[in-house]
Amino acid sequence: MELDTVFIMLLLSAVFSSSAPRQFEFVQTRMFCTDAQRYCREKYSDLASIDNSADVTELLKSVNGASGIFGVWIGLMMTLRSEWKWSLADPAFYTAHDSVFHNWASNQTNSSLYDCAYMSLNGLWHNDTCNSQRSFICYNDSSKGFILVQQLMNWRNAQSFCRTNHMDLSSVRKQSENQQIQQLMSTGGVTAVWIGLFRDSWEWSDKSTSSFRNWAPPEPQSTENATVLVISGSIRGQWEDWPCNTQFTFVCQEDQFILIQQNLSWSEAMTFCRQNHVDLVSVPSAQIERRVMSVAKRASTVAVWMGLHHYCSMNMWLCGEVVCYQNWAAGNSTGPHDCRERRVGAIQSSGDQHWVSLPPTIRLNFICTNSEP
Repeated sequence: MELDTVFIMLLLSAVFSSSAPRQFEFVQTRMFCTDAQRYCREKYSDLASIDNSADVTELLKSVNGASGIFGVWIGLMMTLRSEWKWSLADPAFYTAHDSVFHNWASNQTNSSLYDCAYMSLNGLWHNDTCNSQRSFICYNDSSKGFILVQQLMNWRNAQSFCRTNHMDLSSVRKQSENQQIQQLMSTGGVTAVWIGLFRDSWEWSDKSTSSFRNWAPPEPQSTENATVLVISGSIRGQWEDWPCNTQFTFVCQEDQFILIQQNLSWSEAMTFCRQNHVDLVSVPSAQIERRVMSVAKRASTVAVWMGLHHYCSMNMWLCGEVVCYQNWAAGNSTGPHDCRERRVGAIQSSGDQHWVSLPPTIRLNFICTNSEP
């Protein structure tokens, strides 16, 4: 067997760790929520943010063994702003255009009366009290796509049903998806369905855009402004809102991926990351790519350096010394490059956030990682 072939086989057989994008750290000292926030920002990154049910599970693991504790502060806090957002929180599910598609009926989007959205048979969206009973549309990340559920539930229970049995309440990213749901309604004889659009005034301490919520009914209450994740009893893992001037233990997070908003060359970025963190970020899978996309959206440059470079003599793109997952923009394929010009990889900070091949001398923001591969 030729040496090059052996080398390729070793590269392809290497496995990355798929560790969580953030590490949770349980602090057993009781504090007001603002004091807990300050402590986490000084000692770690921030109070814990939660993107999905898997994060809830990981956070609960971090407090295993704690006794006599009802719940812990997490980083979700009430603000004075109220914005519409999708229940399906994964930012990689949307392009910049997808996330702003709306199809409101007249005078509906600005109404301050109600906080949950439904679609009528004509395809227009309306807001309503979240306690109304309706059929609803789930989204399943498979060939099934949208699924009509003809059980009558309030919005919160419909969301729970979709998350348990499918993926989430449906997002509607474009007109063609709006029409697909209309067709399901027409075939099923249903005149109105909940979709996954809701409005609230809550924001994560670290400015994460995650719209994931896991409130225990009948939370949240309008007079309480901070969030406790319950770690004991029948609603373990669900959330309650409490006044910030109550004392609870809390969970901090140490982010795995850190956006550095300095404009450096690729080599300078790598040196910075290795001196201050672990390395430039590598992307071994679509799951990790979604996390990197979320971080890259906050960049001040059009693209963000990753630890991706072209091994020219074998025409291979590597993350460190390992062949990695790839998601190239058009015109940035893995085809042959002129070896006289070195090429390295970056992820776009907006749009579809595909990857681009660039000369290493360009100066961009970059993402460091705090975990070993």
